[in-house]
Amino acid sequence: MDIPVEPVKHLAIIMDGNGRWALRRGLPRPDGHRAGVRAARDVVEACARRGIPALTLFGLSSENWRRPRREVSELMTLLIDSQRRHMHLLNDNGIRLRCIGDRGRFPAGVRNALDRAEDSTRGNNRMNLIVALSYGGQQEIARIAQRLARRAARGELDPREVSVEMFARHMELADLPPPDLMIRSGGEQRISNFILWHLAYAELYFTPVLWPDFGVDDLEAALADFAARQRRFGAA
Repeated sequence: MDIPVEPVKHLAIIMDGNGRWALRRGLPRPDGHRAGVRAARDVVEACARRGIPALTLFGLSSENWRRPRREVSELMTLLIDSQRRHMHLLNDNGIRLRCIGDRGRFPAGVRNALDRAEDSTRGNNRMNLIVALSYGGQQEIARIAQRLARRAARGELDPREVSVEMFARHMELADLPPPDLMIRSGGEQRISNFILWHLAYAELYFTPVLWPDFGVDDLEAALADFAARQRRFGAA
């Protein structure tokens, strides 16, 4: 049985291709990341105008810490600068910012900037913007399993009570519907440890466009492709 496609309630995006975009232009990789921030700003505004209630962006993975120290340091500086420069955009558009991931790995300055941004936008309710930073889907699942195992070891939880629904209530995005659509730019066709639990039945859309070149027209093309699909959720 085909289920009619409804409007996207939650969009997830892997913003891939910043480094390659810069290298193809003979620029340092940080220039690609800065161009990627500009693309993200345009997409966030477009999603808000379209009335998409939730947008989750993959900003920094757990594995990205393996990159050269200088590049990681420049990414930290860019995070702080981005929060400062784009706070008005979030508040003007009624967008609430939330960050998921292991922020304990960030320097104090980055953690403080993220805390300030979340506090400043907490009252906004037009759209949820979730940015995954120092995030890994496998790591999140493992942390929840450990938490439930500790409760079971203390006798607070019968392991037979652990269900999909219980597990889902412990996820960082438990209060949001799962993504309807996941877009990945940059030509790669994999999920790369991004919100694995939540993407179980998401539609996937891959585009060769490098993220700094990804614009509103590319977003509309992905949404149109999604609207033409038939979702079955395992029913057929």
